[in-house]
Amino acid sequence: MALYKYKAVDSSGKTKSGKIEANNLERATDKLKSEGFSSILNISEAGAMDKDININIGGKVKAKDLTMFCKQFASILNAGVTIIMAIDMLAEQTSNKMMKAALIDVRNSVEKGSNLADSFRQHPKVFPPILINMVEAGEASGSLEVALVRMADHFEKDNRLQAQIKSALTYPIIVMIVAVAVVIVCMVVVIPNFAGMFSDMDMELPMATRIMMAASDFVRFKWYILVAVVVGLVVVVNVFKKTSTGEYLFAKMAMKVPLIGNLTVKSSAARFARTLSTLMASGIQLIDAVESVAKVMTNSIIRKNLLEARDQVAKGVPLSKPIKDMGIFPPLLTQMVHIGEETGNLEDMMFRVADFFDEEVDEATKALTSAMEPLIMVFLAGIVGMIVAAVYGPMLSMYEGMDNL
Repeated sequence: MALYKYKAVDSSGKTKSGKIEANNLERATDKLKSEGFSSILNISEAGAMDKDININIGGKVKAKDLTMFCKQFASILNAGVTIIMAIDMLAEQTSNKMMKAALIDVRNSVEKGSNLADSFRQHPKVFPPILINMVEAGEASGSLEVALVRMADHFEKDNRLQAQIKSALTYPIIVMIVAVAVVIVCMVVVIPNFAGMFSDMDMELPMATRIMMAASDFVRFKWYILVAVVVGLVVVVNVFKKTSTGEYLFAKMAMKVPLIGNLTVKSSAARFARTLSTLMASGIQLIDAVESVAKVMTNSIIRKNLLEARDQVAKGVPLSKPIKDMGIFPPLLTQMVHIGEETGNLEDMMFRVADFFDEEVDEATKALTSAMEPLIMVFLAGIVGMIVAAVYGPMLSMYEGMDNL
């Protein structure tokens, strides 16, 4: 998705400049018109010097930061404080330097006459599209506080969902790091201590011992080759992931790998349902809501399919049909979308489905953790077994030879 800079005239006759993300120039123009700009004076793709450069001193803005921001913003506005004063208070309270800088800029923009949503839109790395759309809908309907409360709930549940996924993957990653560290220590410290003793033995060493000694020598004396290979692999994989083919393959793997695939699909279904429900609750049109949902999806295949679903909905096709044709989400989600369309209560149906899939994600996370524990134990046992066989194999052979004398 490209970034475009524009200068346009809004419905009140004011000239405004800014940046907007879109798939192409035509789509960027359509989005500006849909946002109420009566005339577009100039629009072009932003160059490298035009793009925002954020020095992330205070760390990126996380879901929990946005949750607190929305809760506090809604509470302050409910107390009768003006938007400008509220933003000032929030900027002073936040400990995240990136958000503080953005809020100061937003405050200045609002003070000059811009609305809150347009001011947020100038900081896409701080305020996600879903928050901007909700704020815009809240301003238009005069229910900004309600929109902020909904967003606080949305970010809180989404943060809990992501935390569950991370907790499921943290344990195996830590164990793998420890296992690698143990192997390196054995190669650098333990094996060399036995190497001298083995070399004095007038006997042929077992294959496992010879392999382990050769590996130890390689790690000790040619470690730079190993480091270069690892760094090279990391770079190649990262570059490949950014290509269309690589992005597709990694997205496909994320949905097909046993256990992890189940977790990916169910967490995506939960995020889809909750985000769609939140957006529709604020009066955002279904087409725009589906597009916003697509943007928050981390899996590129799901994101691409949802953008195609948006195009189908724009042609008058019920949302349930392209969702079913995707063949990705569980049948329950498709059925509930269809029922919601039939009853005219899609928002409520998606809200209920989101809660259901939250529980499903919790179960999938527990299943993943439970399955990983024995697999990790087998992996560690294999590593320990190889080291023991390499170290004690020659010693056992020597004792057997002495017994035969």
